[in-house]
This record gives sequence, C-alpha cells and structure tokens, in this order.
Amino acid sequence: MRTIINPDNPREQELSPYQLHSRREIVTLLRALEQQRQLITMLVNGSPEAVITSVLGVDEDSNTLFIDCASNPAMNRRIAESDNISFETVLDRIRILFFAAEAQECTYEDLPALSLSIPASMIRLQRREYYRVPTPITNPVRCTIPIQHELGTETVTLTLQNVSGGGIALIDEKKSLDTTHGTIYRDCRIHLPGNTVVVTALQVRNWQDATLPTGRSVRRIGCLFIELPPSMLAAIQRYITKLEREQNAKMTGNLK
Repeated sequence: MRTIINPDNPREQELSPYQLHSRREIVTLLRALEQQRQLITMLVNGSPEAVITSVLGVDEDSNTLFIDCASNPAMNRRIAESDNISFETVLDRIRILFFAAEAQECTYEDLPALSLSIPASMIRLQRREYYRVPTPITNPVRCTIPIQHELGTETVTLTLQNVSGGGIALIDEKKSLDTTHGTIYRDCRIHLPGNTVVVTALQVRNWQDATLPTGRSVRRIGCLFIELPPSMLAAIQRYITKLEREQNAKMTGNLK
C-alpha cells in the first residue's frame, strides 16, 4: 500500500503550500540529511516494498545527489529502470518528501551507490499532526496486540518505530498482523517507560515491507489511535515531550 504522497495528485493539492523550490534550501536540507545520517524510505513505482537508504553526498556543481543502493542487485536494476521513485524521511521532527524520475547505478567513494538529479522541489510538512518522534532503539517500546483466532486469542508483541499524537508505527518482523487497510485491533497495550501502560484500539492505515541495509526484510505498519481516552492521550503526549527533550539535549551535548 502506497504511503508516499504524490504532489501531482489533484486530491493532494493541499500540500502545495509546503513545497520548497529554493535550490539553496533544498541543498541545505539534503546536506543536513547526509550529516545526520538520516534513514530514508525509497519506493519504486508505488510498490509496497520499500528500500531503506541514506544520502551519501551532494554535488551541487554537477547537480547530483548520491544515495546508498539496495543490497539486492535485482532491486537496484528495478530502481534504475523506474521513472517514478519516491523518498520519505523525517528531519528534526519535520516530514520530508521528494521524488525522482530516474536514478542510475554508480560508485561513490569506491562503493556501489545510486545517483540522481538534485530534486527541483521538496515537500516539507511542518504541521504538528505530522510530527513523528522516533522511539529509542536501545530501550525499545513494546506494544502487545491481541489477535482473535477460531481457537482462541493470540497475543503478538511488536516494537514501536515512532509515535505521534495521532498514532504509532510498528515493526512487525514476523509479518504476523493482518495489514488490510482499516483493520482495527482492540485492547492494544503500549508499554511506556516508568510502568505506564496505554490501552487503546489501533486501526491499520498503511504498511511497507522494508529491506534494511543488512538485507533483512521487516514490515512497518502505520496505525491510528481509535477511541483513545483523554488520560491515555495525556500519557502519550508526556512521553513524546520526554523523547523530544532527550533528543534535543543529545543534539546540544547536554544529555546527562
């Protein structure tokens, strides 16, 4: 299921105020992605299979953007043959999207890579509802989801990739959940630090099969909070604030 926004779609013209056309700002954004080694989701021709990449270099003189290639040579050939490549990432809690009509296999600093033209425009979604705060990798947050079967109930435990005031993204390594759009899972429990448990219903909104740099395939599932009680929302917001403070402190070198 496609999650990348296409700016040419008339139904999505409301995003036009968030388009960035200044070449200086675009290059600055791309270099910030490179410096922070931010992971980028790349989709080819709207395929549900995503490739996790990153910016390797930006050559403004030759108008070239260098990105990491997929570990699978067949996937790299598909990318090189595509005329519809979409990219999505988050930088400083702002959602960034851009697109390319072509990419070429190349080498960068003697390693396999992909090259494409520096995009003429990018989309920078600054509205608060789009903020997604990554959850810690070293101290992952778990979510337990009950799944109803004919023989009873099975509980699946997944890891949160990020969280916002409106929902969460889950990593389903075993691809055990039904990812049909609109599927609702009730009585889900998000186990936050400090023995705080958020109980909510989750609705599946989108999913992607992503290939990590190691070559391992995982499924990312975007879910919307349904009927989240005010007390549970307050707990989520407190946790988001805590994460933002820790991340800001780390960036400024003030983390204790």
